[in-house]
Amino acid sequence: MDLTTLTYIVVGLTFALYMGIAVWARAGTTGEFYSAGGGIHPVANGMATGADWMSAASFIGMAGLIAFKGYDASIFLMGWTGGYVLLALCLAPYLRKFGKFTVPDFIGDRYYSKTARIVAVICLIVASLTYVIGQMKGIGVAFSRFLDVDYATGLYSGMAIVFFYAVLGGMKGVTYTQIAQYCVLIFAYTVPAVFISLNLTGNPLPQLGFLSDTADGTPLLVKLDQTLVDLGFAEYTAQKGGTFNMMMYTLSLMFGTAGLPHVIIRFFTVPKVSDARKSAGWALLFIAILYTTAPAVGSMARLNLTNTIQNPEFAVGDPQANLEYEKRPNWFKNWETTGLLQFEDKNGDGRIQYYDDSNPEFAAKAESYGWKGNEMVKVDRDIMVLANPEIANLPNWVIALVAAGGLAAALSTAAGLLLAISSAISHDLLKSTFMPGISEKQELMAARIAMAGAILVAGYLGLNPPGFAAQVVALAFGLAASSIFPALMMGIFSTKINNTGAVAGMLAGLLSTLVYIFTYKGWFFVAGTEMLPNTPDNWFLGIAPEAFGAMGALINFVVAFAVTSMTAPVPKHIEEMVESIRVPKGAGAAQDH
Repeated sequence: MDLTTLTYIVVGLTFALYMGIAVWARAGTTGEFYSAGGGIHPVANGMATGADWMSAASFIGMAGLIAFKGYDASIFLMGWTGGYVLLALCLAPYLRKFGKFTVPDFIGDRYYSKTARIVAVICLIVASLTYVIGQMKGIGVAFSRFLDVDYATGLYSGMAIVFFYAVLGGMKGVTYTQIAQYCVLIFAYTVPAVFISLNLTGNPLPQLGFLSDTADGTPLLVKLDQTLVDLGFAEYTAQKGGTFNMMMYTLSLMFGTAGLPHVIIRFFTVPKVSDARKSAGWALLFIAILYTTAPAVGSMARLNLTNTIQNPEFAVGDPQANLEYEKRPNWFKNWETTGLLQFEDKNGDGRIQYYDDSNPEFAAKAESYGWKGNEMVKVDRDIMVLANPEIANLPNWVIALVAAGGLAAALSTAAGLLLAISSAISHDLLKSTFMPGISEKQELMAARIAMAGAILVAGYLGLNPPGFAAQVVALAFGLAASSIFPALMMGIFSTKINNTGAVAGMLAGLLSTLVYIFTYKGWFFVAGTEMLPNTPDNWFLGIAPEAFGAMGALINFVVAFAVTSMTAPVPKHIEEMVESIRVPKGAGAAQDH
């Protein structure tokens, strides 16, 4: 069976499963729409959290960044995993004990202020929308390859799918859909990794394979380092960025992870506080399977890609070593169709030269070889995981499986984020603030309309994303780190922070981070509106825009404590509520499904 037909069958079957679940688990009440009735089993919730967590950034983007950044990309592994542990230990159980639907619910009640609730909604929408852009990028990449169409058409197709099952099912439908998506995406991620690890090292465990020797006895990472250095690239295993920036980047990802609303609301779906802790542990186990595999996938993808274009059997500079464009493999042609892989024959020899033409030390060598510049003018990093099985000549069923997995990863997180956005607008803005008299049916309709609007905005921004999927997600984490995370931490672990301090802190953190990001990425991510070039010599203290969230969080904490010290103290009943949240007792009964 040819690849296209097989891909359609595999992806079609998984979609049919998701749609079936959405119809079966259709939300009939706001409780089911927002928190699945609060009766999800901890193991099932752990699996759904894993799918929610492992977004397009994790499945598609992270390994791509590891492939091209090497050691420097370890910040994503450390930041996201560390942040999840922070969330599981310090936030999730207490927020579950509070027992409401949403993050703004907690902030509004804890800081006894409608203003605080509204500001929390704004922070949530800004962070979540930015995050959804990254998912839409992943959806566009996966669908464009799957449908053999350009990126824009792929994106529109993905938007339609998300619209159907997220708008219909709410949290109840999304939870059960995400369990199915987790199974698909983890199988799709690990199976190719096993095959590729076996091909390159003979070791079936990718986690050990990338530390093993290749067929000629050379350690895989040593071979990759040498392959890249021979073509003017930096060593894969070398640290290339500044240590301070890496630390700030890691902290930003950690704090942002702990403050992302679409993961936090997952813990409102279990019956008890103890179940929130259990589901956090299960989710960590499910997440670890992918996160420990990603370094192997990234390193092996980079080696396979480079060796496809630059034949290692010939010396660098030998014309025969460069792949003839007319003899390029099918995977190359397939990705060219999407526009995410582009070649330009700069020296007119009909062969592909792939090297670092920005390296001045390599320039003389390149000139002596007759090379006129890097001819792989575009290699979108987000294609690496999806292209990996094709590059490695794996069976068609594996390639089809990866297509289904990539879509599952992007769709699951997009649905979770859209749910967070819609519940913030319908529940926190309308029902709890501006229109308290609306019926449950009207609230449910408002939630669905808000979700549809969010899909349209995210789709539009996804057409022109401000970076690769994982980079866009890093921006979202920075925004969550600077605004939501400090408010939650202070709300749980300090009885002294008042409403004025919390609002001032959230606004200071959010605005400082937004201004910093827009300075280098363009205002509202519109190309051409940047105020400074996005280069290390222009960054404040050498901090990248994606890493500024940690600085924004510090600004938030400082402003909150400073303003609190100058304004009225917290009411006694709020202090008592905070103390009660931290007491480890149960929280409410579950509902039957």
